[in-house]
Amino acid sequence: MLEVTGIDAGYGPVQVLRGLSLAVRPGEITCLLGRNGAGKTTTMKAIMGLLPLSAGRITLEGEDIGRLPAHEVPRRGIGYIPQGRRLFAELTVAQNLEIGLMTRNSPRHVLARVLDLFPRLADRMGQRAETLSGGEQQMLATARALCLEPRVLLLDEPTEGLQPSMIEAIRQVVIRLKSEGVAILLVEQRLDAVLSAADRVVFIENGQVRETAGAVDLRARPEMLKRYLGV
Repeated sequence: MLEVTGIDAGYGPVQVLRGLSLAVRPGEITCLLGRNGAGKTTTMKAIMGLLPLSAGRITLEGEDIGRLPAHEVPRRGIGYIPQGRRLFAELTVAQNLEIGLMTRNSPRHVLARVLDLFPRLADRMGQRAETLSGGEQQMLATARALCLEPRVLLLDEPTEGLQPSMIEAIRQVVIRLKSEGVAILLVEQRLDAVLSAADRVVFIENGQVRETAGAVDLRARPEMLKRYLGV
């Protein structure tokens, strides 16, 4: 289990997260919801070691990873699919996937499994990442993270700008990973996707967790969505 306990983090003198705590359990999807600027992406970056903590702890299966260098966090089994994908644009699909495999020295059969999840990528292995469609780039970013054989997967706005068929393809992969015991932390603005797939929803506001609810309960309490997401 990934546990975030009372963390403070931000950008230089600007504090964004204030005593934020949440847990991401194996075989569950936890969705982080909040208005723009609430601190959702900052939370992801703090977990990945891309922002230093000024207070609090982050643990994975009891190991304190909150002060590890950023390159060591994926080696612990945390995959990250950032908003905007962050692919190596000039490298091929195969080279991007190879970087994922190298991170944890994953065996070669992992690549075959990943390509089974995303067969479209198998036909584009020699193609440069920058020439892929937006949906294909999202598939590649997801596939690269899965090359780590992650215990925890962080996804930041994975369906942003995608057509419905691509959104459904990504959604099905996430649900399959959940069934295989991967702990998933998801930032997503498409509420239909959240409510149909998530187990737990954490509402964040001004860098703090305001409320946590089961996704089933949330369907019966739409006022929560208005309170934390309404303009």
